[in-house]
Amino acid sequence: MKTSHWLACLVGLALGALLLTAPLAAVSAADAPDKPAILEFARRLCPVCLKNAAMLKKVQAEYSDQISLRFVYIDNEEHLFQKYGVTIVPTQVFLDASEKEVFRHTGPLTEAELIGILQGLKFIRD
Repeated sequence: MKTSHWLACLVGLALGALLLTAPLAAVSAADAPDKPAILEFARRLCPVCLKNAAMLKKVQAEYSDQISLRFVYIDNEEHLFQKYGVTIVPTQVFLDASEKEVFRHTGPLTEAELIGILQGLKFIRD
């Protein structure tokens, strides 16, 4: 294969990876006043963050009528890392519908752990 073909393949893979790891639309209390939210603080190329993001997206899709999810990447929103005092990724900050922080977790979560936290906070109901 020619060098130009290899380069085209690499660019395509890189663009595909960016699309897969792109954040969901920003959500604030103004957008969803009756929904609590999870802020997922992460780095775009962190393997642990990427795995955690997939699980978070799955749970949010299942409970989209009850919770919002927003990814906060240090590359774009360092001011939010400072505002919330986040120094380790991934970190999840749980906000009630009035955008008040009510819980935080540092590190990856399993789906069962996340659902347990959300139920404990009364963010979701089955």
